[in-house]
Amino acid sequence: MRYTKLHSTLTTLRAHAGTAALAGATALLLLGTGAQAQDKPVQLKLSSWVPPQHPLNPSLIAWAEDIKKASGGSITATMYPSEQLGKAFDHYDMARDGIADFAYVNPGYQPGRFPVMAGAGLPFLFSNAKGGSAAIDAWYRPYAAKEMKDVHFCFAFVHDPGTFHSHKKIVLPSDVKDMKIRPATSTIGQLVTSLGGTNVQASAPAARDALSRGVADAITFPWGSIVLFGIDKVVNYHMDVALYTTPFVWVMNKDKYNAMSPAQKKVIDDHCTTEWAEKVASPWADFEYAGRAKIAAEPGHEIYKLTPDQLAAWHKAVAPAEAEWASSVKKAGYDPKAVMDSLKQELVKHKAGL
Repeated sequence: MRYTKLHSTLTTLRAHAGTAALAGATALLLLGTGAQAQDKPVQLKLSSWVPPQHPLNPSLIAWAEDIKKASGGSITATMYPSEQLGKAFDHYDMARDGIADFAYVNPGYQPGRFPVMAGAGLPFLFSNAKGGSAAIDAWYRPYAAKEMKDVHFCFAFVHDPGTFHSHKKIVLPSDVKDMKIRPATSTIGQLVTSLGGTNVQASAPAARDALSRGVADAITFPWGSIVLFGIDKVVNYHMDVALYTTPFVWVMNKDKYNAMSPAQKKVIDDHCTTEWAEKVASPWADFEYAGRAKIAAEPGHEIYKLTPDQLAAWHKAVAPAEAEWASSVKKAGYDPKAVMDSLKQELVKHKAGL
């Protein structure tokens, strides 16, 4: 049918144009009819280190299904959760090296490697994850090309604010002294150190074991994930404050991206946007927010608020971590004030600041 229509069109052109014009028109017509057919099938390996039931995974699978639809079926994907392709700490390098085509990365798992992004992990910045994910993505895009130059940046996002969950009650910054704490980010780790505590490095899947064996006394974690990872079985005290959020990125192997056709690259570009960052993060945000009520309903748990004076003490206590972050960003060649001011502006714009 397509050939018959094409032959008829060429016959009409032959009657009205010379040989040169006919050759040009033929090339254009053939290009128009064959563009989709020329796209080679692309199979993507998506790597996530959280378990299958974690709400991030269905969001990423839905994102991939939309890519399949937009590419006319030429781009398909398979999700590998639960560290099947590699450890959580290694996911950035896995994307760089092509072990995964897309990887879910916590930049804070490698302290000092991504100094700009570490600023988003400083305490008392984000009030929520939905607008917060749009804000961090819009803010980080200009920096990603340099700071994460080994990969093709897709988008950044955050989880809903987390806090301290511990074996003993933590009320004042001085309570952290001599405690062993698993920090969520490098900046929280700096805070712990400045308060006289010791950092215990453990990925989210390994955190429960560290707490149950006494290797760690406390963890900074969002509420819903406390239940998901079974950490509610090994901690009893929960500080009710929006202490921090963890910044994440979804990144792609550069060679995989560069090998795609222009049409396929456009499909990927259309799915690596600020809008998609918020869309992917939103179900997880709802899940984490709901976790507080789940823990409150469990016996043996104490969720406690801070007084204004106690909260003021925490705000004062984060100053050394902020200064240390500013120093690291300056060494990397950036103006820390400009970097932080631009993040706060995006947080205000997306109604996600404290």
